[in-house]
Amino acid sequence: MRIAIGIGGAASGRRNDFQEQVDFVREAERLGVDVVWSAEAWGQDAVVPLAYLAARTERVLLGSGIMQISARVPSMTAMTALTMATVSDDRFILGLGASGPQVVEGLNGQPFARPLERLREHVDIVRLAFAGEKLVYDGHQYVLPRPGGEGKALRLAQPGNPNIPIYLATLGPAALRYTGASADGWVGTSFVPEAADVLLGPIAEGAAAAGRDLTALDLQAGGSVAFGDRGELLDRFRPGVAFPIGAMGSKQHNFYREAFIRAGYAEDCAEVARLWLDGKRDEAIARVPDELVVQTTLIGTDAEVAERIAAYRRSGITTLRVQPEGADQTARLDTLARVIDLIRADEQAAAADRR
Repeated sequence: MRIAIGIGGAASGRRNDFQEQVDFVREAERLGVDVVWSAEAWGQDAVVPLAYLAARTERVLLGSGIMQISARVPSMTAMTALTMATVSDDRFILGLGASGPQVVEGLNGQPFARPLERLREHVDIVRLAFAGEKLVYDGHQYVLPRPGGEGKALRLAQPGNPNIPIYLATLGPAALRYTGASADGWVGTSFVPEAADVLLGPIAEGAAAAGRDLTALDLQAGGSVAFGDRGELLDRFRPGVAFPIGAMGSKQHNFYREAFIRAGYAEDCAEVARLWLDGKRDEAIARVPDELVVQTTLIGTDAEVAERIAAYRRSGITTLRVQPEGADQTARLDTLARVIDLIRADEQAAAADRR
């Protein structure tokens, strides 16, 4: 498995710690990390940190995880991706996603309805730009050039680059099938290795319907990493499981919660969501079952973390995204180095079993 880390997130920008993040990424690259993802929620944007990191790193791939399609028009997505590929010497991965209704409508002021249709059309136009074609498109969400106006079909001045990989962050069955049919990779969340088929099954179906093999896609998922007594660590990581179930979406639409429901946690999710939406967040966090915390993180002793690594590998994940925890930068890097050693050991054991 390849190894990925992430920077940014919903709380990014609250403290001026960007230089610490840069130092962390540079050391992670030295340790052997393959991909760095820059998150975009309602804090820092996904692109500017990657542009800076392109100048401060040499080998690691730089992915937008994810650029919200409601926050920019497709032509700007394409221009940004082409620019990032240029300044990073083709180390850029374009990660796209529809986000959720609270961000789409509350922050970006765009309608949330028909997110998959919007994602499909957004990707179609981006691919036209990557191919160096004129941006002519007649869709339901996007029409180029705008009819009845003074515009004309334009081709971007930047040279095309069809080799920029497109990864999609999807969770609904239809969106997952679209990912399997069209994307280069999947940026997974709400992933339970023991119920991998809930999310990877539709991806495989979409790939097969398009005449593709599932091995054509890079499948990324993972979780927080911490070493210690698992029983003592559970409460530290319970809020990170409760948050997407209760907060990442609306009462009507929460794709993160729905994925966990399909993985077998319907009753737990219903209670966590009810308590969270009623403002009883401490009770909602306490309601998250231990099993779900264990299955969505890599926490515990070396042996327990190694078992979780093996579970992700057996489930079909090809890039393990890890979030190393620690009291400070040094501790986080120690955790990262330790989990990398365990991942490499798992690879060697799996290779030996195949021989």
